[in-house]
Amino acid sequence: MARFDLALKGGSCVMPWGVERADIGIRAGRIAAIGDLTQADAAEVVDCKGLHLLPGLIDPHVHLRDPGDPKVETMETGTRAAVLGGLAAVFDMPNTMPSITNTERLDAKREYVAGRAWCDIGLYVGGTKTNIAELAALELEPNVCAVKIFAGSSTGDLLVEDDESLEAVMRSGRRAICYHSEDEYRLQARKPMFTPGMPHINHQEWRDVETAMLGTRRLMALARKTGRRAHILHVSTAEELAYLADYRDVASCEVLLNHLTQTDEAYGRLGGYAVMNPPIRDARHLEAAWKAVADGTVDCVGSDHAPHSRAAKERPWPDTAAGLTGIQTIVPLMLDHVSAGRLSLSRLADLMCAGPARVYGVQTKGRLAVGMDGDVTVVDMKKTRTIEDSWIVSPCGWTPFAGHRCSGWPVMTVVRGHIAMRDDEVQGSPQGKPVDFIDTRRA
Repeated sequence: MARFDLALKGGSCVMPWGVERADIGIRAGRIAAIGDLTQADAAEVVDCKGLHLLPGLIDPHVHLRDPGDPKVETMETGTRAAVLGGLAAVFDMPNTMPSITNTERLDAKREYVAGRAWCDIGLYVGGTKTNIAELAALELEPNVCAVKIFAGSSTGDLLVEDDESLEAVMRSGRRAICYHSEDEYRLQARKPMFTPGMPHINHQEWRDVETAMLGTRRLMALARKTGRRAHILHVSTAEELAYLADYRDVASCEVLLNHLTQTDEAYGRLGGYAVMNPPIRDARHLEAAWKAVADGTVDCVGSDHAPHSRAAKERPWPDTAAGLTGIQTIVPLMLDHVSAGRLSLSRLADLMCAGPARVYGVQTKGRLAVGMDGDVTVVDMKKTRTIEDSWIVSPCGWTPFAGHRCSGWPVMTVVRGHIAMRDDEVQGSPQGKPVDFIDTRRA
């Protein structure tokens, strides 16, 4: 008789080819069997009748702010939020304090994961004008998901805005590069048009559609010229999504939960708590994002979790800190979209597991299959619950989705066979590890 460490029995499994009733047996951190395991023995058996089992969901775009300000977020609190929200892995951005731009800082962050992370973590490294020569080696370091380039305004030295430097970056290695695509020159030229204290909705006017389009057109021209793949993060405009459809040979793209869920009415309702980069826009762009999800243009959905203190969010615009919390709420809200008929559970699994695995080259995550990591997100599509600020475990303590009632909710998060969350409570101790990627060296 087969023996497993953990058996999930009686649920509906979201497989690459559709949804089917099957049990999952996990042994030594990997999926060891999928099928009828009625007679199988396991150290722990979980009855999943009436529940759906998705491959462990991934948020490929988060800012855990560690090292940074622990009053806003830490690796422990951010990953605790992740598993409470149904995520088995996250990919963490490099714009920390200090930024992750060299081997020494990358090594320190990699070692920092042990004993602190509740879920697995992929690590971005940041590109600057001063480390271009090192990027080819940095992108091959263990556990690096990608090089991240801020082609529009960011913090510290993480800004590469000119074509000469961007082309040098694209010639510096071979893996896909991730881009924040806004045209810095247009941003700076338009900045004097706006004065302190203007309504928050002016954020979308300053960082307008043309600012985004200019950035993406330049990046696509350079991608074609160099043959280097570009992954455009948080695409926010209908124009970009239509344009990128002609560049599938060199490009992939991500949209954010916020751009699938919120429109510019949020500025009047939330004030500074609606400010993010690129901005929330009007309904035309939201509708285009859903069309791009439906036709396959969109490869990944992320949260761009970027917490700030309430004080920073409540400063008058344009001094309002840009960035929203999302790591804990992305799965419930995407499940709500499933319940509303905007996408299927299979497409959700593709956008938040198989898609990130394809784009970033994840080794043993991406789908429910024998031999893959024992990562499972268990959801109850009949459960309804309202998101509240009091549920948020990030120290900043707020969410722009407070009051949103969701139909569908994550009830268990399994990370490599360890139950990290069950019924809204974290279990055991932090077991997260750095994620392994196909085109990198092993640690």
